[in-house]
Formats: sequence, structure tokens, C-alpha cells
Amino acid sequence: MSEMEKDILAEESELVPVAMQIIMHAGDARIKITEALKAAKKFEFEKADGGMKEAKHEITLAHNSQTEIIQNEASGISYGFSLLFAHAQDTLMTINSEVRMAEEMIDILKIIAERHK
Repeated sequence: MSEMEKDILAEESELVPVAMQIIMHAGDARIKITEALKAAKKFEFEKADGGMKEAKHEITLAHNSQTEIIQNEASGISYGFSLLFAHAQDTLMTINSEVRMAEEMIDILKIIAERHK
């Protein structure tokens, strides 16, 4: 194995666990969003708000994992392209958008529930 191949392998091995942490936490956030929306559809807003709080916590954990790699790159550490890490970032950003949209939907359902009292 050449030195270049060893360097690429080392970079990938460092990115893989971070990518998996991002995917895991973002996926957990999506599960919490789904649970929160199901509760909100039943007008169970305390449960919905609790689920959204948990979803935001999971997104924060995922984001923190990503931030470490970005800070390393900003300080001069170079990583090669990793499809898994790119997928992790895409997953994080998609589910982060889902968090924002779910918050808006739950707020709309709260307005509807209030008007139907």
C-alpha cells in the first residue's frame, strides 16, 4: 500500500465514526419529529412539544459532531472526500429543515385547536 493510500485510509477512518454519529443523531431526531407530529395531530401539545425538544437536542448532537471536523479543516487539517460524510451532512441538513417545518406545523395545529375550543 502506498503512502498516499495509507493517508486516504487514515482520513476515511477518522471521518467514518463522525459520519455515523451525525447519521445516528439526525435519524433519532427524525423519529422524535414523527412522534411529535403524531401527538400534535391529536392535539396532545405537551407531548408534541416534548418530542420537538428531544428532536432539537438530537440535531444539536449531530451538528456538534460535524462542527469538530469543520473546525479541524479550518485549522489546516485536510480530509479527502468521503461519500459517507457527505451523506451524513445531507441527512443532517434535511432533518434540520424537517425540525423547522414541524415546529411551524405544530404551531398551526395549536392555532386550530385554540379556535375550536
